[in-house]
Amino acid sequence: MVGAGQLARMGWQAAISLDLGLICLGSTGDAAARAGAPLLEGSGRDAAAVAELAARCDVLTFEHELVDLAMLRGLQARGVPVRPSADVLALAVDKLHQRRTLSEITGVDVPAFAPVSEPSDIQTFAERHGWPLVLKARSGGYDGRGVWMCADAEEAMVALAESRAAGLELYVEQAVEIVAELAVLVARSPSGRLAVYPAVETFQVDGMCRWVVMPGRFGDRVAARAVELAGTLAERVGLEGLMAIELFLAPGERLLVNELALRTHNTGHLHTEASDTSQFEQHLRAVLDLPLGTTTPRTPAAAMVNVVGPPDGSDPASRLADALAVPGACVHLYGKAARPGRKLGHVTVCAATPEAALESAREAADRLERHE
Repeated sequence: MVGAGQLARMGWQAAISLDLGLICLGSTGDAAARAGAPLLEGSGRDAAAVAELAARCDVLTFEHELVDLAMLRGLQARGVPVRPSADVLALAVDKLHQRRTLSEITGVDVPAFAPVSEPSDIQTFAERHGWPLVLKARSGGYDGRGVWMCADAEEAMVALAESRAAGLELYVEQAVEIVAELAVLVARSPSGRLAVYPAVETFQVDGMCRWVVMPGRFGDRVAARAVELAGTLAERVGLEGLMAIELFLAPGERLLVNELALRTHNTGHLHTEASDTSQFEQHLRAVLDLPLGTTTPRTPAAAMVNVVGPPDGSDPASRLADALAVPGACVHLYGKAARPGRKLGHVTVCAATPEAALESAREAADRLERHE
């Protein structure tokens, strides 16, 4: 697995249960390595390190998209099983490429968009689609980074200057009126097996996913369409592995694809407790072409709340006992050094209703983050 962060850490936990060997490519301070996962030091952009990793494994897979696609294509040409493939990973590496690809698939809706190379490109787009608009980095953005919501031309020029200073290429996108935000996970194996998880509702704070609820408030019809869309996309792009699809629900029950991730994902954490098969086990099953696990919910409702480093820099792990005192709270801490605003873990609760699950999960997360 290229990457050794918290997603690899939870993937390693799943690998242990299946008695699968998993080697992570990363550094000794990464979350998976700190938990004792076998480690090869290096990065996803280091050709020698990735080639060594591939030589020691049956399948090469990923916990992030910070990779050299040309290098991966070279490995594939030499017969290395790379899953997802470099062509599929390109959808997450280059988000403008993702937008263009999705816009060409019948039945898939995305916000209006255009590439940006000059300030005039932004003004031309605004004249057609109006303000506000969104500027996004083609690569490297996450948790709200690399995204600028611009109310007018002045804000857009500031964002353009900031992006150029950071060496980022941009595209512009229409700001969509959002009724709700959804996410769906889908797994597909090389032999064509398909498994789709129920749609969840996600809630963002400052661009970061803060909590996730299942079922969402969008109703059965929208949920069914989201699941159908996930299966369609997995087939059309030739997915091998797990894919997370973030969606906007606009007025009139219009579903638009916001973003794809070709890996396990924050919005799928609650499935560890709430569904028959965790996303981490499912990802391993998919890339190894093993039978996929069922995605049936085990509970009427569930909620997941991210644990974020508090402003004072204190470590939520020191308040673990307080969080575990909340009935039903399942606490997952990542072993990462505490830092204000950093994702350090998550809490999942299963309950009779989404409201009850979210209330308890937020209470446990608050106890972890609170420093009195």
